[in-house]
Amino acid sequence: MRITNLEGDDPQPFLLGANYWPRKRPMDLWKTFDIDEVHDDFATLSELGIDVIRLFLLWEDFQPDPSTIRCASLAHLLQACDAAAAEGLKVDLTFFVGHLGGCNWAPSWLVDHGVASAQSTPLIVGGRIVRNGKIRSPYDDAEARRAAVRLVRGVAKAIAGHSAVRSYDLGHEPERFVVPNNSALAADWLRELAQAIHNVDAERPITCGLHADSLVRADLLRVDQVFANLDFSVVHAAVPSSTLSDHSLDNDFVSFACALVAALTNKPCLLQSWGLKRRLPPLSEQLLAKHVGETLSQLVDVGATGAYLSCFSDDLCDRSEGTRLECGTEERSFGLLRCDGTPRRHAEVLRRFAESNPIVKPAVRRVNLNMSADEYYANPAEHLQRLYFEFKHGSEATSL
Repeated sequence: MRITNLEGDDPQPFLLGANYWPRKRPMDLWKTFDIDEVHDDFATLSELGIDVIRLFLLWEDFQPDPSTIRCASLAHLLQACDAAAAEGLKVDLTFFVGHLGGCNWAPSWLVDHGVASAQSTPLIVGGRIVRNGKIRSPYDDAEARRAAVRLVRGVAKAIAGHSAVRSYDLGHEPERFVVPNNSALAADWLRELAQAIHNVDAERPITCGLHADSLVRADLLRVDQVFANLDFSVVHAAVPSSTLSDHSLDNDFVSFACALVAALTNKPCLLQSWGLKRRLPPLSEQLLAKHVGETLSQLVDVGATGAYLSCFSDDLCDRSEGTRLECGTEERSFGLLRCDGTPRRHAEVLRRFAESNPIVKPAVRRVNLNMSADEYYANPAEHLQRLYFEFKHGSEATSL
């Protein structure tokens, strides 16, 4: 599939997507799979103008041990893809879902139980909070690397011919799941996985969902190294994502993050996860709707290939009390739908934007990088601050 075509006679649509978990039992999607619920949700997404659904293959549900791929989960995945195809939707398949919703979700075999970990992020194994356990690095642990290759190859073999599959994604913020000891080694891990998929399915593109934190810290996954071996670049720019933002609804920071990734990778960027991660005060949905509309327009201006909303519905709608306490005590009110299934104002904004049939356009607003990726990552926090100020106020402005 072509990701974008800026010069031909066949302009590519600006993709509108959403990260998907069902409103009820979200993290138990594959454990208690309900095809009627999934199909109904997909119909709602299609009505809202969504093109692409991002499905998360929670690692423990698809690979309960290093040598096994759970057939029941593969069968449910095929059913979900059938439902998407029936509603005219495409699917992005995301592997190695470890960090999600403020917690780390790891298969038991990847955890050294009883070993203290320096990581403060709550760890969940088998639906339970683990108080004393350390996740082994998937980047350089030999067993984990073999298991990862086995998983991507097995899923690709099962799904390669399905018309609904648009792309593969090698992780949801893997740098927040386990901080790599060496960013180049972690990038090599992603290259190996991409090659394993392409050996089975050479047609569909591959990416990896990196958080905007990877633009600030050199010890995480460098975007230039990661996307050099993948087919298109993405970024997660949840708001607020940086102290550089003047306020929590900062259109400029979201579009800037996408433009900076494009500059560092020389590849058009997809904004893959985007939302407001805090409780909205009363009557503020109108402000969020305005922010969504303005940000979508700005993303077109920076040449982005699309934008995915962070959540189909509010997070934590029906999570157990234990994980609610550990992963966040407040409902995260940035979903297209509320917990009761009613749409928010920005869902209508998204639908109207979709009806305008937006297309990918050459960037009219760019980040003026003026340095190599190595130079940028020598001091990324300082460069990010200066580049963001110039992007927002013009290149002639004095740096903060």
